[in-house]
Amino acid sequence: MMEYLDATFSPADFSALRERNLSDTACVVFDVLRATSSMLTALAHGAAAVVPVEDIPQAMAWRQAHPEVLLAGERDGLRIHAGLTGGVEFDLGNSPREYTPECVAGRVIVTTTTNGTRALRACAGAPLILVGAFLNLQAVARELRRQNYPRVLLVCGGTFEEMALEDVLAAGGLAELLLQEAPKATLSDAVQIALQLYRQHHQDLAAAMRLARNGRKLLAHPELCGDVAACLQVNQLDLVAAMDADGMVRRLV
Repeated sequence: MMEYLDATFSPADFSALRERNLSDTACVVFDVLRATSSMLTALAHGAAAVVPVEDIPQAMAWRQAHPEVLLAGERDGLRIHAGLTGGVEFDLGNSPREYTPECVAGRVIVTTTTNGTRALRACAGAPLILVGAFLNLQAVARELRRQNYPRVLLVCGGTFEEMALEDVLAAGGLAELLLQEAPKATLSDAVQIALQLYRQHHQDLAAAMRLARNGRKLLAHPELCGDVAACLQVNQLDLVAAMDADGMVRRLV
């Protein structure tokens, strides 16, 4: 049974995570708006795998070695365009609504985003790295109970170099579920904060997104505003995805 539950809130923690002993720890990475929500949607719609990379040159190197892959990702919220790559337009942005079965089924998707892909890579020392979002909280909680690691770390992707309200809320939602099975687990102060925020806002997540920096930015963009509602569909996907030792995110359940 889980003994200790911890959380990190911002990209400022990523470098320390790389040095931290995570050998007995299951990590769950949240970048709700929108990287982890898009990855989960892609896998739910039949993508073979998602490869998170930290920057555009790494994504381009993947395309050069494997011309069949789809390139996806964003900079400043928008699909990566030819001006940033030296001439190559990315196939997809970072909107979960783009990842339709017709587009992604059977494909490997190489993606680079501002924070979410960096957060996943920062957890590379952990034996279990799960992809989390509002979309699959129940499924992730069930998998963590099944795997039964003594320590669980909730890693929030954040926005730019700061924390992001939506990621902390999702972490709090998962913590609430985990405590139903492990009520005596020790909680870090960060988890206590996430829990209190989730309990305050869980009945109206849409209103909470109007308080969040990322939520406000997306809601103000005519082409992207629909992504917010798409990412707030709590437990819409009965799906668990994990990043393997080879750095590829695949569906487990």
